[in-house]
Amino acid sequence: MKKIYFLALLFSLQYAQGQQNYISVIQAYQNNYVATHEVVKGKDKKYFRFFPIDSNYCVQCSFEKIKDTIGFSMKTSGNTQQHYYKYGKIVFTIHDTVLHLFVYQSKELMKTKEYADYLFVPFTDLTTGDESYGSGRYLEFNIPQIIKNKVIIDFNKAYNPYCAYSSDYHCPVPPKENFLQIAIDAGEMNFGKAHH
Repeated sequence: MKKIYFLALLFSLQYAQGQQNYISVIQAYQNNYVATHEVVKGKDKKYFRFFPIDSNYCVQCSFEKIKDTIGFSMKTSGNTQQHYYKYGKIVFTIHDTVLHLFVYQSKELMKTKEYADYLFVPFTDLTTGDESYGSGRYLEFNIPQIIKNKVIIDFNKAYNPYCAYSSDYHCPVPPKENFLQIAIDAGEMNFGKAHH
């Protein structure tokens, strides 16, 4: 009995240590995100806000490749459109709810060496327009991160488009097919200052 108790205690300590390490890693990621942000400068950086870091929103997804050679025009926050291909679909579970998101690849970025492997996951959820930005948030990863049709997605790294801070930008608007019917209480929240 003592051995079982000791093992349970050891596991809980390891889990707690792992959680603390995870929180530290995400905190460092968010701090770097704020420090290096290209649009928000100086004293305005204090207006960045994030949901509490929660490892339940770091999920392993199954990945399904989609062959799309035609693509489509994704609306932006301006009166412009950008051409994207549907690269695949990810399926995952959060709070016992099975969810999916489509993954896109930009026609323009594919042409560049730096972003040839870049994949884009814009989404909306039940926090959109309330705790989080009204036009949705973004996630991203690179093709090599997909291993044996699996990929890790971390909503604690979800971020706002540039148009959340300035009307000078035309940002892709998440398609309706990427609406998640739960609240994603993770990642960046609404910016604490109205943009110009």
